[in-house]
Amino acid sequence: MLDVTGLTKTYATGDKALSDVSFSLPEGQVVGLIGPSGAGKSTLIRCINRLVEPTSGTVRLNGQELTRLGARDLRRARRRIGMIFQEYALVERLTVMENVLSGRLGYVPFWRSFTRRFPGPDIARAFQLLDRVGLSAHVDKRADALSGGQRQRVGIARALEQEPELLLVDEPTASLDPRTSRQIMRLLTEVCRENRLPAIVNIHDVVLAQQFTDRIIGLRAGRMVFDGRPEQLTQSVLTEIYGEEDWNAMKKGAAEQDEAEAEALDAARRLAAEA
Repeated sequence: MLDVTGLTKTYATGDKALSDVSFSLPEGQVVGLIGPSGAGKSTLIRCINRLVEPTSGTVRLNGQELTRLGARDLRRARRRIGMIFQEYALVERLTVMENVLSGRLGYVPFWRSFTRRFPGPDIARAFQLLDRVGLSAHVDKRADALSGGQRQRVGIARALEQEPELLLVDEPTASLDPRTSRQIMRLLTEVCRENRLPAIVNIHDVVLAQQFTDRIIGLRAGRMVFDGRPEQLTQSVLTEIYGEEDWNAMKKGAAEQDEAEAEALDAARRLAAEA
């Protein structure tokens, strides 16, 4: 269980990125975090694991208050929080297996991590996770030889290798095509439900959020303006979150993207028929 209470972040310039954000997240629930650029979505995720220090408020993970931990205890607490990044954050020259095993760096002695000699159970779990995310055939491939979707799958496996109690996901589909985006979101939600793992997914695609998440939180100018089920996300609510002009532009962009995807699919079918 994650409990966020009165979370506020004010920068030295006086700009307030978050203002009195409060919510609870039970195990196994996947929350889609939506809102316009600058709404505070990434800041919220980073305040939860204290990559950004909140100005006030509390964050509790399974009863432990993260906002009051010293440096050593915070490092230990972060082992329980898996993070998946938009730009993958993989070590390009390392193999898929080595990148996944880096999820155990907070648990093994320095000499093991330096020599890449991980315990047998960690290696066995990494193999299982790579099979689960569909990358068992790419274990020894270097990360820089993978596609974007494959890199994101490595990131998911690496986060799960930590055996986390919470998953924080920052724009997992921003660099992916529509088809791969759906595959990644489906995989994320499936592994969270399989492991009873709560997750917060910062996502710019409202349609994907509605399709795959259990609950949606909408931010605007650092404040929560919506917290509810995906089917409650009406046109009026979306306008409140994004503003009328921004939401109309987003709808137009989504429609154009759908049209382009349909045209590409039709072209692929024609080519297949002619082959």
